[in-house]
Amino acid sequence: MPALPPLISVIGPVEPALLTFWVHHYRALGIERFLLAFHFPEHVAPERRQQLLATCRALGIIPVLVSTGPWHEHTNPQLRDALRERAGTGWHLLADADEFHAYPAPLTEVVAAADRSQTGTAGGLMLDRVAADGALTGWDAATGLDAAYPLGGFLTHHLLQGDPRKIVLAHSGVPVASGQHLAEGHRPANRPPVVVHHFKWRDGVRQDVERRAAHSADGTWQTASPARLAEARRLLEHLQRHGGRIAVGAPRLNFRPVSLDTIPVWWAAEATRLVATWRPPAPKGQKEPGSMISSPSS
Repeated sequence: MPALPPLISVIGPVEPALLTFWVHHYRALGIERFLLAFHFPEHVAPERRQQLLATCRALGIIPVLVSTGPWHEHTNPQLRDALRERAGTGWHLLADADEFHAYPAPLTEVVAAADRSQTGTAGGLMLDRVAADGALTGWDAATGLDAAYPLGGFLTHHLLQGDPRKIVLAHSGVPVASGQHLAEGHRPANRPPVVVHHFKWRDGVRQDVERRAAHSADGTWQTASPARLAEARRLLEHLQRHGGRIAVGAPRLNFRPVSLDTIPVWWAAEATRLVATWRPPAPKGQKEPGSMISSPSS
């Protein structure tokens, strides 16, 4: 049976408590080797950088790479691929610092199944986690992420029209696209997809998205496609319409109570269908047959 893979991640200026919770989560899954790169845009104060790096070292992990500067679209994949090169031959587990995988079986079995599939990958799907009232709020490390963000839904897909698919495991010989959304020519065979609990919608995310939109629009942060700016604008417009909150009651978003500890009973059918039918949004003014475009109510 294949050995457990190293975890590879490029981490931005998250709160130290999130990094701690994230490392504990993956250690509980059996991960022992963490290959981490940190990237800090110019607006991040030196004290905040040092606090996060100190937290990482206190967890027994020495960062492989630390960089600063604009967060161009190519920044993350360049750093990630440098980490993958360092990791060497074998399977790599890929997860951002706000992504918490929930596997349907022990990780050794999931890796073995991915090996047998001969696709060189295993896939996941983002389950966006939000507060009960939709507020972009902070969280208490004593009670945890589940308590602060008890609802889950497909916000990235329905609201942002972004790609909610994730490559969660990739063999070292398989190139992975920016954002870990796909590996060209290596479509994951595992069904249903792995649950990727996505805890992005926390305190400070609105300011981060506003910064991303502004810098993408003026070219300060380089981007290869209009998707990053378009998704940021969709979120900001939604927040403006709903008083700074995510509209958790919107039927299209279909948020429901979920937990890190349990795979929802509805996950297999809904997540499998979404992975099979997802397509990029059609150009403005056109509607792709069978596509799922967010309704004005969301």
